[in-house]
Amino acid sequence: MPKVLVIDDERNMRTLLDVLLREEGYDVLLADDGWKGLDCYRRERPNVILLDLNMPVLDGIEVLKRIRAADLEQQVIVLTGDTNPDTERQVRALGANEFIVKGVSLQALTDALSHILKAPTSRKET
Repeated sequence: MPKVLVIDDERNMRTLLDVLLREEGYDVLLADDGWKGLDCYRRERPNVILLDLNMPVLDGIEVLKRIRAADLEQQVIVLTGDTNPDTERQVRALGANEFIVKGVSLQALTDALSHILKAPTSRKET
């Protein structure tokens, strides 16, 4: 069963993603800030990380930079409310696999997850 780490400071978003992803057959890990997310990433080595950008304590851009410094192949989907095209360019330059704006269909998210997990460079189920 693929592991998905959700790093998001919004409790409702974490809960929604937890329910949705478990129904889709994923093993879901949750972190409510960037530091906890990095700690969970290091311990659990998820197949995919769903990362919010706008978080207090340690924002998603810094989390992504730290993940990329440790692992260039970790699959990361940025899931954010930030619709600024410059932000999307920045996170893609840092190696985010997908950039999804919150509020899009949940089907778009599950499709992105499925696509990433089938890619040859993605980590296989652990």
